[in-house]
Amino acid sequence: MKNIFKTFGALALTIGFAVSTFAQDTIQSKTPLALGKIEPYKMEVTYDKTSHLIFPTAIRYVDLGSEYLIAGKADDAENVLRVKASVRDFEAETNFSVITNDGRFYSFNVHYSSYPEALSYDLLTMQKAVDKANGNDVLFEELGSNSPSLAGLLLETIYKNNKRIVKHIGAKSFGIQFILKGIYIHNGKYYFHTELGNRSNVPFQIDFINFKIVDKKVAKRTVVQEKLLTPLRTYKPLEGIAGKSTDQNVFLLDQFTLADDKVLLIEIFEKNGGRNQTLQIENSDLIKARLIDDMHLKF
Repeated sequence: MKNIFKTFGALALTIGFAVSTFAQDTIQSKTPLALGKIEPYKMEVTYDKTSHLIFPTAIRYVDLGSEYLIAGKADDAENVLRVKASVRDFEAETNFSVITNDGRFYSFNVHYSSYPEALSYDLLTMQKAVDKANGNDVLFEELGSNSPSLAGLLLETIYKNNKRIVKHIGAKSFGIQFILKGIYIHNGKYYFHTELGNRSNVPFQIDFINFKIVDKKVAKRTVVQEKLLTPLRTYKPLEGIAGKSTDQNVFLLDQFTLADDKVLLIEIFEKNGGRNQTLQIENSDLIKARLIDDMHLKF
């Protein structure tokens, strides 16, 4: 009898261990993907009318799930996507995905309807839901490991705080004043905060803005000796400044330092005019960049 109980106990333990192992394997195989699931938005499209989606920032990537759909960015509107059915009355569900310039990933499941409930969608009003459902950012090559949404938040925060922590770099002539208000550093990226003021009655239309590294002896510089730097992001690009007004901008650039014989020039050129302005920044200014603590957004 004792042997029977021992045999039964051993069998029960074996079964229990097998069930536990199977359950753990099932959890391990299913849970990781389930935890990372992005819930798609439901959408209806039709053949005779076009649907429009307005995204918070410029559209960077679109992928259509099937040939039942056609889509494209609206002319002169980087954040508006046109979508419609390419065939009538398709029965199978299809989908499409969108990545925007702020690193957000959007997923849509699409059905055909002859009479869609809505034709226009404003995703600006859905941003909180997007943040909750799609919390992970898409990382872009030019930003490295930096989150696009965090980079955008830092640009916006610097702009809104509007503090002047650099007080010795500026240029002024013909009623136009161009100043550097601050240099910030975060995770291998610089944030340059500038301000452009127009004290004249004549509007200042901006042609383009340059960031370039040149020799200190600018009179001897050549094209070979100049190195142009391209901002990775710009917060609210300026087209011009009206008379008797001031506006600011924030530029995101890769981290760099300067040799003793080099300087950074930030040049702003007037369209069809000669009131161009230049800021000159040395290595001693760069290494004094204020550190941003992203844990508490302290500057």
